[in-house]
Amino acid sequence: MEQAYKASSKILKKRMEKERPADLEILEKVKESTIIIVIGSYDRVETVLEMIKVPYVLIQTDEVDQIELKPDQILIVNCPGNISDDGLSKIKNFVKKGGFLFTTDWALLNILEKVFISETGVPFVKYNQTPSGDDCVAVQVVDKSNKFLEGLFKADEDPIWWLESSSYPIMINDKQRVKVLVTSKEMEEKYGEAPIVITFDYGDGGTILHMTSHYYLQRAELRTERHKMSAKEYVKSEMAFSDSEAEEMGDDLEGLSLGEAESAYSTTQFISNVIVEQQKKVMKRKKKKNKEK
Repeated sequence: MEQAYKASSKILKKRMEKERPADLEILEKVKESTIIIVIGSYDRVETVLEMIKVPYVLIQTDEVDQIELKPDQILIVNCPGNISDDGLSKIKNFVKKGGFLFTTDWALLNILEKVFISETGVPFVKYNQTPSGDDCVAVQVVDKSNKFLEGLFKADEDPIWWLESSSYPIMINDKQRVKVLVTSKEMEEKYGEAPIVITFDYGDGGTILHMTSHYYLQRAELRTERHKMSAKEYVKSEMAFSDSEAEEMGDDLEGLSLGEAESAYSTTQFISNVIVEQQKKVMKRKKKKNKEK
């Protein structure tokens, strides 16, 4: 999938230059200290950020309780998210004060289930104790208006989501608080729970975003004739690239299928959207504070 991710980073830039130049400018102005990534054993969100040239600070799990986290930062915790109790307490306070937390897969059990608990003592979300196999499932977008999902899925057909072996399905206890962005009927049939990507607010403007499986995809599954089409057809028919723009990317797309390009592009665009929207939120927050002075 490395070639697919390299190509997707170029597709992302070309597309945002045409359709969302202001958002691209925000993305390109991100400072290193804005994004803190906790290294993981099984996932590596940082690889995707490197390809789209977004800077970040990478820390070990045992450094979480030592660093200063600010509400205008984005904290990304790679799977598995084995963090000390002091670190978990720091994460809770960080989000409570307005920070943005993005977690993947086993962090559902290791962080969210331990930290974000209702007044009645029930976690907002939890692991349903039915791990997935090394599998791929068709997914459906629940809220197409959500800014985190802008520009991700253009086709009418269900995109395919890769599940790492032993991915943790998401059980939602607080259905009023927790919002499902991406779901999967197939996931529910196989593993008991449908949510794939969820989000909820916490404290004074804080946000949690969590997704099943790993962010950096190891493979894609080509189920349909559409998925088996070429990546060049994908950028022309679904990304609205001209023939000349598609030809410019000829070497990058050579040998790639539509399914591979779509899978890599969706994760690349998704993390870009998350960063841009959080930066906008921080800017609004700062403007409001300046007016109140």
